Amino acid sequence: MNLDENIAQIALTFLDGVGDVTAKNLLAYCGSAADVFKCKKVQLLKIPGIGMNAAKSIIRSKDAIIRAEKEKVFVEQHKISTLFFTDNNYPQRLKYCSDSPVLLYYKGNANLNADKIIAVVGSRKPSEYGKQLTENFVSELNQLGVLIISGLAYGIDITSHKAALSAGLNTVGVLAHGLDRLYPEVHAKTAKKMIEQGGLITDFPSETNPDAPNFPKRNRIVAGLCDALVVVESKQKGGSLITATIASSYNKDVFAFPGRAGDSLAEGTNGLIKQNKATLIENAADLTYAMQWEQKEVSKVKKAQTILMINLSEEEQKIINCFEQKEIYHIDELCYQTEMPISKIAALLLQMEFNNLLIGKPGKMYQKLF
Repeated sequence: MNLDENIAQIALTFLDGVGDVTAKNLLAYCGSAADVFKCKKVQLLKIPGIGMNAAKSIIRSKDAIIRAEKEKVFVEQHKISTLFFTDNNYPQRLKYCSDSPVLLYYKGNANLNADKIIAVVGSRKPSEYGKQLTENFVSELNQLGVLIISGLAYGIDITSHKAALSAGLNTVGVLAHGLDRLYPEVHAKTAKKMIEQGGLITDFPSETNPDAPNFPKRNRIVAGLCDALVVVESKQKGGSLITATIASSYNKDVFAFPGRAGDSLAEGTNGLIKQNKATLIENAADLTYAMQWEQKEVSKVKKAQTILMINLSEEEQKIINCFEQKEIYHIDELCYQTEMPISKIAALLLQMEFNNLLIGKPGKMYQKLF
């Protein structure tokens, strides 16, 4: 079966019994989405984690392929980009989250691999103080040129999006439904502006309703896309606390604004701080300091001189060679590129930081200093 690779990628998400983790496992063994559909049942069953139900679903994939062909027509008509897990333009921060989507639908112009990305979440029914706090915080980030991520929901989400637009910052909304609709509809005007100054992204295909189970799935994308997640006002239970927990599991930095004792909208944020699940901040400067974003860049001349003065080992040179392709890497990606174990490369990266060759960034990312 000669199947278009992009259609195969979309079809992979329509297969019963094949979720994101299983899909990535299939890709690792088969090489491409199209090759997955070429496998015979006996071959599929030899792949770890692939049971009979998943194998049958792949073999009997006609309906999934038909749905994928229809979806491809939709995305082309509406100028939507599909970002597949193996694509270079797939968000690199998200790639290293175990349950990240194998396919994303994206409409916008923001760089999803921007140097600094902040997610802002909080109560759907915030106080006026919470809204003002969010607006001030986002506007203070203006000079850093950060990308603001949120969920386009009522309350703190939409406030952060609007504040970013006003401050001239790109902002991306993560949706819990397909790009053929918008929920809530009252935010349509803001969403339209965001497409021109940021974007909208989802892992749900068209004709997907904003049903309740979709929102926790949406939250994992919000958490995975960012360097740091900021919570502004939350009750003791809420979606923003779920997002904070997910972000923490991804080794992201989590921050929270403290609230007044006894205030129900402060129970969630104060709880995060008390349990050491979030760092207390009062303004953007606190976050900038914690993330070490205020650190001055070393001049290129000095960087070049540093490299010349250090006698690199063969293994260190392997790492340096990787940075000829791009400026920033996740530690897992460096392991793959250099074929070195995590324990070895972690020690090398630490030594290279001491020698001012690399700088460690949030989320186990490393950036070259030369």
